[in-house]
Amino acid sequence: MNTTLSIAVAQLNFTVGDLAANADRVLDALARARAAGADVLLTPELALSGYPPEDLLLRPDFYRACEREIARILPQVQGIALVLGHPQAQDGWRYNAASVIRDGRVVAVYHKQLLPNYEVFDEVRYFDAGSAPCVVELNGVRVGINICEDVWEPGPAEQAREAGAEVLLTLNASPFHINKQVSRQDVLRARACSTGIPALYCNLVGGQDELVFDGASFALSAAGEPVHEAPSFVECVDIVRYRDGGWQDVSVSAPRAVEAEVYEALKLGVRDYLDKNGFPGAIVGLSGGIDSALTLAVAVDALGADKVRAVMMPSPYTAQMSLDDSREMVRGLGVRYDEIAIEPAMRTFAGLLAEQFAGLPEDATEENLQSRIRGMILMALSNKTGAIVLTTGNKSEMATGYATLYGDMAGGFAVLKDLYKTLVFRLARWRNTQGEVIPENIITRPPSAELKPDQKDQDSLPPYEILDAVIEAYMERDLSPREIIAAGLPEADVRRTVQLLRRNEYKRRQAPVGIRVTPRGFGRDWRYPITSRYRDEY
Repeated sequence: MNTTLSIAVAQLNFTVGDLAANADRVLDALARARAAGADVLLTPELALSGYPPEDLLLRPDFYRACEREIARILPQVQGIALVLGHPQAQDGWRYNAASVIRDGRVVAVYHKQLLPNYEVFDEVRYFDAGSAPCVVELNGVRVGINICEDVWEPGPAEQAREAGAEVLLTLNASPFHINKQVSRQDVLRARACSTGIPALYCNLVGGQDELVFDGASFALSAAGEPVHEAPSFVECVDIVRYRDGGWQDVSVSAPRAVEAEVYEALKLGVRDYLDKNGFPGAIVGLSGGIDSALTLAVAVDALGADKVRAVMMPSPYTAQMSLDDSREMVRGLGVRYDEIAIEPAMRTFAGLLAEQFAGLPEDATEENLQSRIRGMILMALSNKTGAIVLTTGNKSEMATGYATLYGDMAGGFAVLKDLYKTLVFRLARWRNTQGEVIPENIITRPPSAELKPDQKDQDSLPPYEILDAVIEAYMERDLSPREIIAAGLPEADVRRTVQLLRRNEYKRRQAPVGIRVTPRGFGRDWRYPITSRYRDEY
């Protein structure tokens, strides 16, 4: 007899630690799935707790709270099965678990076997590894359960097939970075082909501190062909049907440009960081440059113009073009805009420090004072209004220390922290294709901090195309300077860039958290010592 298994894929946005609200979201999705005729609802990894809970997972009371919510969910699972991701403490062990719930009771529990301990993942710190497969019959179909990392290496998926699984369901909390979806489909394709059974990948969506989860849940045939893909960066509950060894009703979302994906990640990261932490709005310090312009555009697109405030703080070195371009941009966006000249504060500080600086030439100290005055103004506005300051520094600046502690680094959330300067330009141009909001002058003029007359970034840094290539090779691919030079990049620029990168770790440790969009950002997955006498290979 032909049997159809209708699976509702709950690509939802959960909040770490908001257990009751997360349980309510699961129950709401369960009701919707049941009304749509689904036989089972599949949730993402650790849906109940949110992902990643980090050191909450070391607290026994956290597990007890999770158990109370599961107990509340159980009696409401009727007429449909639920595969729920949650942390579980059992007999002194801690597991990343998935419970299969049906008719008000737990009928099977799977414990994640492969615990990732690389990049942004630290699961060996928190969980014990399971060892047994979980195969359960749902509506006449034998379903195998895996959790995220279990499908990235051979073993658990093949084990499930040997235990009789006809289809593989995987719960995932896989964070976004550029080209991540290609990697996900490649690894699940390998599992589908090695097992000879189709697979379904349910992924989390939403922002959690520096991580953004893009959803993009998908199904692959037994031959590894994509037959379903949910839209990225949005919540949805899609119904996918399994029948006669394969998926029915093919529906695959059209691929989007890298710039579009990154921009959506930034928007979702900003929106969730503010909403989940209760900030009423955002403040952006405008400079007339491309970084602050892009930050402002993202903030408005994420939050709405009514929740964003722009502040321009000109100095005697601020070009009239910077003021004109900033005024033009805020008029177009419709945000509140204020100009606060910092020259009076500059004179005050010069007077305060005149005796201390007597006989010493002007240098970066005076430049940094300008930046710190601006930072102090922005933080004062933040303290008074409760709105969070969005910093505007990019990855190229974070790498080289081309930023001022307690100045332009002052703030609560770094929107562009993991964007190379070259990608900042690409995103600005892409955003203007969706409706021009960033004046062309801002995109085409040479970047400048405007802290002294006729200053240009390239006076003290290599061209950004070279600088970004060196940073990417050194920090994302762990190549030595010798290897980078051998690949054809100029030796002087390589030496200068690596020296700056190594020397400025102390600054990065004091930088605000920011959204990760590359395979390796200056955050959870970059853990270099500040104090180190290691010398790179040249």
